[in-house]
Amino acid sequence: MGPNTPTTATDHIDGVLSGDRAKLARAITLVESRNPDHFKTAQDMLVALLPKTGKSLRIGVSGLPGAGKSTFIDAFGTMLTATGHKVAVLAVDPTSSRTGGSILGDKTRMARLSIDENAFIRPSPTGGTLGGVTRATRETILVCEAAGFDVILVETVGVGQSETSVAEMVDFFLVLMIAGGGDELQGIKKGVLELADMIAITKADADNVNRAALTAADYQHALRIVTPNSPTWTPPVVTISALQNTGLDALWEKIGLFKRLMQESGEWGTRRRAQLIRWMWAMVDDRLMSTLRADPKVKSLTATLERDISDGKVTASLAAEKILTAFGFPT
Repeated sequence: MGPNTPTTATDHIDGVLSGDRAKLARAITLVESRNPDHFKTAQDMLVALLPKTGKSLRIGVSGLPGAGKSTFIDAFGTMLTATGHKVAVLAVDPTSSRTGGSILGDKTRMARLSIDENAFIRPSPTGGTLGGVTRATRETILVCEAAGFDVILVETVGVGQSETSVAEMVDFFLVLMIAGGGDELQGIKKGVLELADMIAITKADADNVNRAALTAADYQHALRIVTPNSPTWTPPVVTISALQNTGLDALWEKIGLFKRLMQESGEWGTRRRAQLIRWMWAMVDDRLMSTLRADPKVKSLTATLERDISDGKVTASLAAEKILTAFGFPT
């Protein structure tokens, strides 16, 4: 760390509140760190910043590969900053810990937003488990809110559990789909439909307009078999074109309607409080698993037990019992 790098929680707090981009980035790096000393400083910073948080609209953006998430976020975010909003774009990429890369590592995928002074793009932290990545992302949301960003877009690569993790840290979960010949309905899991607060059919332009409309109708029918997340809101299906900037304003209006209805019903605050409690227990689970896996006695047994299970010599239940006993868990 350089001589001018903040080293105390107060330094970081002042840096975040100042709106300085470099200081904001350093505060987020502190939140992402797995160093125990950094963790304490980060938590001191976050507790102090809490009164400045919670005022943003948190939107999750998911979708299958090819749905055009980056193009959408670039166009949507630019539309929002043009109307006075400050937009932060974060990522949850569970593959980054394996590849060393990040879904947002190449900011050229969001060419306009990456140079917009009212936008801030932060790649997914690398080198961690999904639990570690989501912890860092949740806390990065708080830091960005304290820094004055009023719209937070959280992008997921759409791989299994990451979608659920993102849905549990945002107010509104948007699923992007591309129009096709009908097979695309088979490519989206029912679980994702259950998470969606809205489905947007992308690339509804040129020769694709009619196909997008038909696909939207298909998804609207598919949503009828899904129990809505809220008695207040029925997830709509819209068609948009990020390239032509069509449908984005209507999409934003529907998100605004969602927020108003949820706040009027009281569900907005109830959802956020429930998310915080789930977050606490998720952090407990993640910490317990990390501590267990790092235990020397457990590590010495792991390879042998995994081999014995594969060879049919022991049951999974017995192997689990041996690991817990080695860890000191009461039998």
